Amino acid sequence: MSVWTVLSSLLAVVIALAVVLGLAFVLLKGLRRWQDRFQTAESEGERPIRFLRAMPLGQSERVVLIEARGEVMLVGVTAGGISLLKSWPAGEEPLT
Repeated sequence: MSVWTVLSSLLAVVIALAVVLGLAFVLLKGLRRWQDRFQTAESEGERPIRFLRAMPLGQSERVVLIEARGEVMLVGVTAGGISLLKSWPAGEEPLT
């Protein structure tokens, strides 16, 4: 096997990898735009659910602060489910 054969094979693999990575990048960007378009609230012009903060409490447990249509909620997330821990109405800020 000559050096040129090995180099041409290696070049073909690198080009194929670049094409696959480029296609994956373009598809992921397109999917993100498509997803954002369907998650946008029609009347408000913004996402109906917004992630604010999260704090891990263990291997698969954490508390998450989210905002949904102006209401701020603290939820507990475990492997077994999700539960509402505290809720603040629209306009009332949670203590930080």
